[in-house]
Amino acid sequence: MWLETRGVEYREIIDKEINPFVDKWEEEGQFPAHKVFKILGQAGFLGVDKPTEYGGMGLDFSYNVAVAEELGHIRCGGIPMAIGVQIGMTTPALTRFGSDELKKQFLVPTIAGDSVACLGISEAGAGSDVANIKTTAVRKGDEYIINGGKMWTTTGCQADWMCLLANTSKGPPHQNKSLICLPMNLPGIHIAKKIDKLGMRSSDTAQIFFEDVRVPSRNLIGEEGMGFTYQMLQFQEERLWGVATVLTPLENIIQETIDYTRQRKAFDQSILHNQAVHFRLAELATEVELLRSLLYRTLALYVEGNDVTKLASMAKLKAGRLAREVTDSCLQFWGGMGFTSEVLVSRFYRDLRLMSIGGGTDETMLSIICKYMETLPKK
Repeated sequence: MWLETRGVEYREIIDKEINPFVDKWEEEGQFPAHKVFKILGQAGFLGVDKPTEYGGMGLDFSYNVAVAEELGHIRCGGIPMAIGVQIGMTTPALTRFGSDELKKQFLVPTIAGDSVACLGISEAGAGSDVANIKTTAVRKGDEYIINGGKMWTTTGCQADWMCLLANTSKGPPHQNKSLICLPMNLPGIHIAKKIDKLGMRSSDTAQIFFEDVRVPSRNLIGEEGMGFTYQMLQFQEERLWGVATVLTPLENIIQETIDYTRQRKAFDQSILHNQAVHFRLAELATEVELLRSLLYRTLALYVEGNDVTKLASMAKLKAGRLAREVTDSCLQFWGGMGFTSEVLVSRFYRDLRLMSIGGGTDETMLSIICKYMETLPKK
């Protein structure tokens, strides 16, 4: 019942407030995050699984996945990705381990859509290898002094605050990191550039540097030295969210390809009439349904409290590879039109390529799966 009623409301917001402007935002290389997030926040969609005392709905993570699937109706990948950062990447550790004061200062306005949040994890020399980050936060009195830089920061050009992972000691790399709520208007924060990307163009991505940035020590999330652990805990939700966001676009691409190839004729018959075409589309539709089944099985186990690291990694791996397979195969059936920027398939051909890179590369997923299968060579 919740999904039926709120899903309709969500679709109306997408159809009225987002999709009519996607082409413009794609061309400009940025969507108005504060405006869009405020609309979503007022409708209650930025805190579905967050506590009610901080403005959320208090539902379990499966409802967040339902929201992610609805986001797939947005006609680009960049905006759903940015919403995912706002909903499920910047706030899980804050929600679980942050002080009440921090939650009131940062979580409440993020859920309401009054603040735009970004995640400061990846660096130029540390993407999937999170333990290798170099940014430091040195404790001096009641402050941390931050130096270093972050890369690939989604919505970093517009963000009001960052959930920052930094080294707070010189201990072992898995035990020397902490998460800090960092206001983005502090002296010493420099947005070096907005990165020009292959896809996800409506979502701004920043390279950011920190030069002696002073932040109160009370902005520490949870315990010092636990940042790496906190970040690993939320990776499974991030990956399941990512899987959920590709299902609807893949279905839509397949359906739009069916519609196009049915009316497009070559050699006195529709393109769809060719067995190679309609058989291939049937194969792709089957693969999408199999991915959905894997997602739902993993999600059910996760909500029950099980460790789903292996299954979540499998789903993320499959989603990235299937996204490439579907968009590439369907683009081929569009012929010359598929090589233009005027059709949805070409946009998602670019946008969904990130699925095999961001949030842990395919190779990282394979390593995790092998670890759980006990086939990974020991160091």
